[in-house]
Amino acid sequence: MNVAVLVNLRSRRGSEVVGGLVRRFLPRARVALTHSVEEARAWIDQQLRPNPPSLLLAGGGDGTITGLVNEFRAQGLALPALGVLPLGTGNAWAHVTGAPRPAKALRQLAAYGERLPPLRPFALVRVEGLLAPFAGTGWDAELVQDFKSQLASSGPLRGTQAGLRGYLGALFSRTIPRHVFGDGNPQVSLYNLGEPALTVDAQGAIRPLPGGETGALLYRGPAGVAGAATTPEWGFGFKAFPFAQAVPHRLSVRVYSGTVLEATRNMFKLWRGAHPMPRMHDFFVQRVRMEFDRDVPFQIAGDVIGLRRSVEFELSGESVQLIDWHQLSSLMRR
Repeated sequence: MNVAVLVNLRSRRGSEVVGGLVRRFLPRARVALTHSVEEARAWIDQQLRPNPPSLLLAGGGDGTITGLVNEFRAQGLALPALGVLPLGTGNAWAHVTGAPRPAKALRQLAAYGERLPPLRPFALVRVEGLLAPFAGTGWDAELVQDFKSQLASSGPLRGTQAGLRGYLGALFSRTIPRHVFGDGNPQVSLYNLGEPALTVDAQGAIRPLPGGETGALLYRGPAGVAGAATTPEWGFGFKAFPFAQAVPHRLSVRVYSGTVLEATRNMFKLWRGAHPMPRMHDFFVQRVRMEFDRDVPFQIAGDVIGLRRSVEFELSGESVQLIDWHQLSSLMRR
């Protein structure tokens, strides 16, 4: 099997040690240890283009694997099967596919032999010309920025501010106070630009949305968080989009209209994707536009890319095949 592995040395747990593990378990794999997008781009162009891999492993977080997907697309290369080695912070795709720690993941692949491991398909969100598993605006984007700002100012205590502890620290010390003492949630208008929209009822059944025809205003009101996804999780096991794969060929779009204090009180229910939730609005669409009454922070796959007042989300015609680590682990046990 033709395997290539990229390790993002700037990810939370990225290191040359991981590169050593790859060489130990997959000695014929082509390995790149990169510090930047430019280095990754050059490796793809110079090393992978002449001999495309059948399996590409991405050592990093959601931004790393999403960046690889978009770089392959930008260079006009067909995407190989993909596998996530969880070295980032949130690791949404890694968590939902059951990726183990890198050493165990590599050991399983080596034991499986020269065959492609079991794969699981994922659709993609297209937004601003990029493909991603999720994207959105609101507290999630603010929290990512607050977390990174907190890390940058932590100095020698940086290690204690990483991971879930750091995210929760940023949430309670920065994001929540800003909203409690600030202007409150922005207002959003959500327009359906595709086929008639669907929704989910209180029992979890998918239904046509009354008045959800093409061009309809699906929702207008406050939005603490508003986004679209094709994967159920944001990372850390947070099921922000529990119905993301409930309707084939549709995006899961959610708007949460509660205040930040309401969200804090219901944090654990939100975390596990409980349904129904007060003030949660679910839509299944092909394409939507969100228009806000003020500039809001915007993130793609967990990377904040700036402020936006209007954003369009569309279901991409392209998809990815990710290693199903749950199934692979089950096969290894048998």
